[in-house]
Amino acid sequence: MPASPLHFALLLDGLKAAGEDTRLRLLALMGEGELTVSELTEIMGQSQPRISRHLKLLAEAGLVERFREASWVFYRRATDTAGAALTAALLDLMDPDDEVLLRDRERLEAVRATRAAQAQAYFRAHAHEWDAIRRLHAPDDEVEAAIASALSTAPIGSLLDLGTGTGRILELFAGQIERGVGIDLSSDMLSVARANLERAGVRNCSVRQGDIYNLALPRDAFDVVVIHQVLHFLEDAPRALKEAARVLKPGGRVLVVDFDPHDLEFLREQHAHRRLGFAPEIMESWLSQAGLTLTSHRLLAPSGEGRLTVSLWLARDMRAEAVADNNRKEVA
Repeated sequence: MPASPLHFALLLDGLKAAGEDTRLRLLALMGEGELTVSELTEIMGQSQPRISRHLKLLAEAGLVERFREASWVFYRRATDTAGAALTAALLDLMDPDDEVLLRDRERLEAVRATRAAQAQAYFRAHAHEWDAIRRLHAPDDEVEAAIASALSTAPIGSLLDLGTGTGRILELFAGQIERGVGIDLSSDMLSVARANLERAGVRNCSVRQGDIYNLALPRDAFDVVVIHQVLHFLEDAPRALKEAARVLKPGGRVLVVDFDPHDLEFLREQHAHRRLGFAPEIMESWLSQAGLTLTSHRLLAPSGEGRLTVSLWLARDMRAEAVADNNRKEVA
């Protein structure tokens, strides 16, 4: 898809912002992924106030995006601003084998290695919790195959993964989508997700901290929203579904993956599950209240002696169909 032309003033401001040695190097680094101010300071070998000033100018010109995660501030290449097209063009023009950029990239890899080690330490500390639950339901590869199958009927331009956790859903679909965003409340889990996406070489997806009940995202922004093994942790699942529907484009789809009703009370007591699964009629009612129409429901039986059945609910926003129906009626 060709990039939209930029207004003269926006183009001029963007070129002014990028036309400086440090800022151009910063732009190249953020083309590799999202980074904190402290990480960029370490890579560039410059003071934090100086780096912060350069980032402020790039952000004001719309070439990079800024978002806060607890006490950290992350920057990444622009994807949702008017300057995103200029950012992409400038990155395409840069020689990846340039000596300056190669040195910066070497230091970036060292920063990533540190980040990955920290994420892996957290993952190891909690792996036993996830393993205990995995043994109770169908193998992950079967669940992922079912997720891929459910969403295979139409292309996906943009995907939002709510409660992204380890970032696995983004990694699974990265090769099929234009862009993906993962939202999670836990900074520790976001560190795991970033490390996993970087290890997999995923460049078209990012993760950020956010409230599933109040997403800092525009209306009608995503083709698909995935809510994978998240709703059973929430006090107000219907509210989360309504917020997911808000950011969905007309005709977009929401895929909910969770558990069928069960009686494993220890999951509530030991793993903070608020709900012990969801009955199909309850989920359909909640989706309807959110303005979505259920189009399919699939069950995956537990493996071995497991006792958790995985449910996949696929729902669609019907606004596009409603407009088409009205147009047909007017023509008739």
